[in-house]
Amino acid sequence: MVEIKTDASLDAMREAGRVVASALDAAQRAAAVGVSLRELDEAAREVLREAGASSPFLGYRPQFASTPFPAVICASVNDAIVHGIPGDYRLCDGDLVTVDCGATLDGWSGDAAVSFTVGTPRPADVRLIETTRQALEAGIAAAVAGGRMGDISHAVGTVGRTAGYGIMEDYGGHGIGRRMHEDPPVPNEGRPGRGFPLRHGLVLAIEPMFLAGGLDAYNTDADGWTLRTTDGSRAAHSEHTVAITDDGPRILTAL
Repeated sequence: MVEIKTDASLDAMREAGRVVASALDAAQRAAAVGVSLRELDEAAREVLREAGASSPFLGYRPQFASTPFPAVICASVNDAIVHGIPGDYRLCDGDLVTVDCGATLDGWSGDAAVSFTVGTPRPADVRLIETTRQALEAGIAAAVAGGRMGDISHAVGTVGRTAGYGIMEDYGGHGIGRRMHEDPPVPNEGRPGRGFPLRHGLVLAIEPMFLAGGLDAYNTDADGWTLRTTDGSRAAHSEHTVAITDDGPRILTAL
């Protein structure tokens, strides 16, 4: 079932989104050569704690997972696409890092992700990250009342495919509200003018994930969570929680 939010609910979700944005900012600022992924998680935990927010990631166990997720962020490095578990790995010069974070505040959730490099960036990584960000912007621009879900999906997928990147077929964005994952799904490819109608009060997590090698295939680590490219190429992921409004898209997880 798809829940259409009231304007008051959108304002409440914006407050949850601010916490997400601050947690992502704290994690990114903590990232440096020699810093462990666990330390990035701790930086995000502190933001949630100070805001009085909880984590929809911590303890989350969907059907595909053999164990509950043990952290408040996903930290995915280099060939890890999404769902990386932040552990003792220490960041190296040139690493490409994706941090995905959620927060629940006063019963409402927010979800966002950012990719960045640590130390000396590789030009190919800069292009990949920038293209993923541009795809997110294109998807947000298409998130207008009166449109269709396929407009968002087409906008995202066109940017990725034009750049020659791979796109996982069965992973994409989602509705969000009282729970982190709600209907409707938001595919990263689609046909314009098709799919679920976009209307004022619909809230979506739009999240392009691109694979630099151009293949769509991925593998799952033994931890049951981390998804990796099959060819060892790098991946990037960019995400915002966005409300459809009659005045245009409203980004709820902006800093």
